[in-house]
Amino acid sequence: MLSHLAVAAFFALPLTQAVLTGRPALTPDHDHAPVSKRLPSAWYQPDDHHVHSLFKRQSATDGVTYATVGSQEWLNAYPPGLPDTSQMPKEWVDALNAAVAAGKIPDIPQSRNTADQDPTYPDGLDPTSPKVCSGTYQCQIPGDIWDAPEGYLGCGFDDGPLPTSDKLYQFLQQNNQHATHFFIGTNILENPKEFVMAFQTLQDDIAVHTWTHPYMTTLSNLDIVAQFGWTMELIHNSTGGRLPKFWRPPYGDTDVRVKAIAHEIFGMTTILWNQDTDDWSLDQKGGTSMDKINTSMTKWLTGPKNPGLIILEHELSDQAVAAFMSAYPVMKSNGWNVVSSAQLSGAAPYQNSPSSNGPVTPAKGVIVGDFTSSTAPSSTTVTSTASPSSTSHSTSTKGTKSSKTGSAVALQIGVSSSWMLTGIVGAVVLAVVTLFA
Repeated sequence: MLSHLAVAAFFALPLTQAVLTGRPALTPDHDHAPVSKRLPSAWYQPDDHHVHSLFKRQSATDGVTYATVGSQEWLNAYPPGLPDTSQMPKEWVDALNAAVAAGKIPDIPQSRNTADQDPTYPDGLDPTSPKVCSGTYQCQIPGDIWDAPEGYLGCGFDDGPLPTSDKLYQFLQQNNQHATHFFIGTNILENPKEFVMAFQTLQDDIAVHTWTHPYMTTLSNLDIVAQFGWTMELIHNSTGGRLPKFWRPPYGDTDVRVKAIAHEIFGMTTILWNQDTDDWSLDQKGGTSMDKINTSMTKWLTGPKNPGLIILEHELSDQAVAAFMSAYPVMKSNGWNVVSSAQLSGAAPYQNSPSSNGPVTPAKGVIVGDFTSSTAPSSTTVTSTASPSSTSHSTSTKGTKSSKTGSAVALQIGVSSSWMLTGIVGAVVLAVVTLFA
């Protein structure tokens, strides 16, 4: 009889644990058909999932009320032209100084900008060497994105927003096609209507194309911080608190120093391209032509699909927009998976939000990892070889400073304590059974 009661007491332990802790009783493992142990491709539920009605804010923002985009208050908060580094927030300068002191910013000289020539480096530095690795000279820094995965085509446009963007946005909307817009900060100030349409109406991905479109390698560290910081700040304050994850260097001009400042201080990854339409020169003397672009597009789009394509295109002129619109049916008819460029790596387009309409983890500033929420997702390493998300705007976000570790420890302690208490109760039951046996 004692043995039967002991067995009964053992199987009563999970029930006792459930009663004491309020958690479901744990059950032993059983044999099952093989199941996938992979983590889900997204850390959040789709926007139409009912869980959002319980926890998600009415509007997908960080909860802060910002100046209305296009208002005078909004306009007055930013430099109208070339930013003055003496007027930058102290936090940006402190972050730069800390990164330099930690040896995270390579100590290489600025390049020289000569009219009608590519930037050149002093002291005989080789721009293609690992010490410099200039994007202008097609040197590819590890971690930068130059190619799309096989069969994919990154859809993105530089130099907006502009009045010429309107036709492009209408076309994208009609074709239900998302894109990444690498925006210039001062162009956002001058064209708020187009900015709102790209972000709010189209719910496209917004990325950084610097404040005034300079050759970035020709700038000092402080000037580079200003170009990034003000663009990040403007996008953050105009999108409900989102921090862009990606940037594209004007003219493709980047090197290991510029890349380090973008990544270490502002948390951004560089996206370049592997094909160039030269569409920026369509309306210039001696520039390319629509026929040349059509010939190039046909060659690229009907050619091999590995690597995938990232084609440099602009929303600079009506002709540039028309060139894309003409090529788009060829992209689709040749079986390309056309996705927003910011989603090619499998990462989210923002550091603290999965999309332009998803939930936002509040950020205290534009410095990397400077978040206030303790529920931010963990860090995701971005590489140019990862597969894009299978669904639009549904990928994991970059990591933040969070208290997840502390929460995990607290949970572990709580579980251990509950099982300890369960063990004590079980021991008492056995003692009573033994006594009366």
